[in-house]
Amino acid sequence: MAAIAALAVIPEVTRIAERQAVVLAFTAVCVLAVATVAAVLAVWHRRRVRARDDARVLAALRQNSLSPSEFEEALAALCRRDGCTDVQVVGGSGDLGADVIARAPDGRRIVLQAKRYRNGRSVGSPDVQRFAGTAHTIHRADVAAVVTTAHTFTPQAQAYAAKARILLIPARELAAWESHTGPTPWD
Repeated sequence: MAAIAALAVIPEVTRIAERQAVVLAFTAVCVLAVATVAAVLAVWHRRRVRARDDARVLAALRQNSLSPSEFEEALAALCRRDGCTDVQVVGGSGDLGADVIARAPDGRRIVLQAKRYRNGRSVGSPDVQRFAGTAHTIHRADVAAVVTTAHTFTPQAQAYAAKARILLIPARELAAWESHTGPTPWD
């Protein structure tokens, strides 16, 4: 019974569809155009919000008024500003020493450890050793760097970093990176 009904209905639906093909095609094109415009506007909006957020954290970085998590966001903003792609803030518990992971403009994998310290405190060898233990092996870093608001690294940290292929970026070099007067960590 259902097969007989289908045989009667299908030809009628086909005739209606043929007559309305132009209307259906036009409707499909309109729906596709609206969806495309909506997607473009959504991407534009996300980029605009990201740019505003990046400008805010970079201004706070210049004033040295960031929390540790905001400091990580500021480093990510610097990476994005300077042409990195696939920038991710991954800091927090279980980050295995990586706070920011990105892809440099030349394709190398960048892994940054952020150390937001008060003035007068140095970054010590244990901090660098913990990061060095995972930067290249776990995170597959082509460029690994400890970036800090501290003004110095201890001599032991400097010696260990040299052996472990870890860049050390103290406050002065960070300020030069931020102001475009110094190199990026991947240069």
